[in-house]
Formats: sequence, structure tokens, C-alpha cells
Amino acid sequence: MGSRSALRYDRGMTENGIVVPLLEGFEETEAVTIIDVLRRAELPVVVAGERRGVVKGNHAIGVEAEVALSEIEPSTVRAVVLPGGMPGAENLSRDPGAQSLIEQVAAAGKYTAAICAGPRALAAAGVLSGRTVTCYPGHEHALGDATVIEERVVVDGPVITSRGPGTAMEFALALVGLLVGGEVEAKLAETMLAQRSAESRRVS
Repeated sequence: MGSRSALRYDRGMTENGIVVPLLEGFEETEAVTIIDVLRRAELPVVVAGERRGVVKGNHAIGVEAEVALSEIEPSTVRAVVLPGGMPGAENLSRDPGAQSLIEQVAAAGKYTAAICAGPRALAAAGVLSGRTVTCYPGHEHALGDATVIEERVVVDGPVITSRGPGTAMEFALALVGLLVGGEVEAKLAETMLAQRSAESRRVS
């Protein structure tokens, strides 16, 4: 799967691609769920890192970054989706490449999404100002002037946030619904025996 996606990127086939940036210490359950579910929906997902190669999560599980963040052209990106985990989320908050990508994608009105501690990186890029969001308990203080609520998945315009590993499937399915439609989301949830949580989603 990894080599196939890398080839897609190299051939310029990730126009409107979904970038999942991984830096050391990311939350593995969240990252793999996001990547897997979006690819099941046949969305062009690109896993990016500080450099190409294996990135270790906060439980020492490695996931391959198919491209370096410096290789990505932000104008071709449809969405950036951030897993949480510490220190992964803090690394995304401080990494110039990740921050530049988030800022440019947000400025173009495209989707920026994050789960768990990941909203910290969106806040660092100035994306959450005035937004209604959610996050993993204890990270509220890092989200600036955003309004933080305790819903499992929150959609506020082009900003999508969620709470943690236990909400990763709902988060990923919500992204599918936004990116390719509710019919695909519902069908995918059915085939995966997954529960959608539309009732817990707040759309502002």
C-alpha cells in the first residue's frame, strides 16, 4: 500500500490529495485509522514526514512516510488531517514545514482537521481563532481563543476536530462524509460494522 501511494504522488496524481503528516510521537491508533478509512473511501491519501521513511509513534510503532513535507505543493492539497499523540502533536506545532502547510491549506479555504492533541498544531498555525472545536481533555489551554466543547466530533466550517483514540473511527468517517458525501460514508460504515455519530457532530 505504501509504495503504491508514493507512486501516485510521484506521478502527480494527488491533486486534491489528503495529507496526513506524521512526526515522532504521533498516536498510532488515530493515524492508522485515518489513513485506512480514507483510503477505503478511495481518497488519495499521502502520508508525509520530516523526511521519507519510517516514523515512530508514541508506542514505538512505525508508519512509513511516503514523502517529505518539503516535497508537497500546498496548492494541490484538499485537506490536512493531523493525528494526536504526544510529543507528536507538539512536534507538529513547532515544525516549520508542517505549520506552513497547515497555514497555506487553511488560507485557501480547504479542510484542516485534527484529533486528540492534534488541534494544538492547528492553533499554532492560527486556524482555530474564533472556531468551535474539541480535543483530548487537558489540551484546552493550548487552543487559544477557540470555544472548546466535549462533543466526539465537531465540524465548524472547514475545521474538523475530534477527541482521541476512541473517537478516531467516527472522526475518519465524518471526513469521508465531508469529502465524498454521506452516501459513501454510510456505505463504508456499514461494510466496516462501524458506528457513525452524526448525532454527536456539531456543525457551525
